[in-house]
Amino acid sequence: MSMENVILSPAQKALNINLHKNIYGTFSEIGAGQEVVRHFFRAGGASGTIAKAMSAYDMDVSDAIYGKEEDGRYVCESRLKKMINREYLLLEERLNRETHRNQYFFSFANTITTTKYNEELKPGHGWMGVRFQLNEKDRPNDVIIHIRLHENEARLQQETVGILGVNLMYACFYHNTSPENFIQSLYDNLSRKQVEIDMVQMNGKIFQNVDNRLLSLLLVKHGMTEAVIFGPDGKNMQPSDTLYKKNILALRGSFRPVTKVNIDMIKNGLNEFVKENKVKEENLQVLFEITLNNLKEEGDINEKDFLDRVNILCSIGQTVMISNYQRYYKLLDYFGRFTKERIGIILGLTNLKEIFEAKFYRHLHGGILEGVGKMFNRDIKVYVYPYKPDQTSTLKTSKNINIQPRIKPLYDFFVFNKRIIDLKGYREEYLNIFSKKVIKMIKKDQIGWEEMVPNYVDNIIKENNLFGYQKK
Repeated sequence: MSMENVILSPAQKALNINLHKNIYGTFSEIGAGQEVVRHFFRAGGASGTIAKAMSAYDMDVSDAIYGKEEDGRYVCESRLKKMINREYLLLEERLNRETHRNQYFFSFANTITTTKYNEELKPGHGWMGVRFQLNEKDRPNDVIIHIRLHENEARLQQETVGILGVNLMYACFYHNTSPENFIQSLYDNLSRKQVEIDMVQMNGKIFQNVDNRLLSLLLVKHGMTEAVIFGPDGKNMQPSDTLYKKNILALRGSFRPVTKVNIDMIKNGLNEFVKENKVKEENLQVLFEITLNNLKEEGDINEKDFLDRVNILCSIGQTVMISNYQRYYKLLDYFGRFTKERIGIILGLTNLKEIFEAKFYRHLHGGILEGVGKMFNRDIKVYVYPYKPDQTSTLKTSKNINIQPRIKPLYDFFVFNKRIIDLKGYREEYLNIFSKKVIKMIKKDQIGWEEMVPNYVDNIIKENNLFGYQKK
């Protein structure tokens, strides 16, 4: 058995770091006790590794050291970054490099809230990060993660935080050449039932070839979380920060590539959604959502193809979500974690039809009634884009779509109550544009595909040879 397959215990990992003669730095932890550094103290040989361990547990003390947060939160990314920055700067200020030659400085920090004894239904979550060198002369690198704790006892959550922190420290020094190994190693001696990692960012010289959007994809691919979000700048966003108490409007698609139809869908859906009296435009988050199974080609995920789609969506200013939710009701359950405000979903006729097909709900005890009930049991509006593939076809809308007769009364109930709404302002000339047709034309460089994609998108595809484009 190769050493690659051996998973070290937290004690072994901590000892390995302690015995490394160059690694030296500080641990600062607030919220869940000093769970991570405890492993390093217990492992032995800590004096050569730990310059300082601290816990500014009281809020006033924390504010005095790291400054106040504008929104009064302590478990947030900005607090974590202040902790890492401050402690790393102090190392550099206080320690003379002449006497600490060959030492690789690090600053580990976490800010965590565990489940409080009187609030068992409120899950724990937090931020964890490391700033570290791999050479005394190099500028440091940063890794930051956000976690959600799923155990229902604070004591168990604290133990999980301790193990995860050791895994993160170890990965920074021993798995930094492979982002995939790095991320997978964070779950050594842990399970997804204990902790969910829903955001990761790697920055610095040793990660200069790492695309943080691919890290997001890896989190979903390896089942570490069900959904990830990143903004137009390509930076990974923490879902609860992005979606908390927001009106969410989501469009699901393959966006391979994004076409004029997709833009027409979002434009019309948005126009309708903001008319709703329960929707505030300044509180709106629009998401272009791609499901993981949509990215799978011949069984595995084509990362290049994924980045091609995302590059275009980001370059036209969109926020992208990658999820593992094949069924809409599961996607809505996910949104329900963060918001009770009105949600909008924009979809085409075929997707609408699938929602009311019994075969997709056989795994549920209550069958289609349970599945559709879960979807519509919240404040949701479904906006339907019409279907007319060619000039001779009849225009299909929510009014003349074929629904199985025994399901039809259920469907009619939602139409009557204006939970399913037809979009009216669509451009008829766009209705015969389909991504599959566009991508075939792009690959063959056939004349005319440029007219089917939004402005500038054709230039982006041509300049970067996306989707297999090659000029004849």
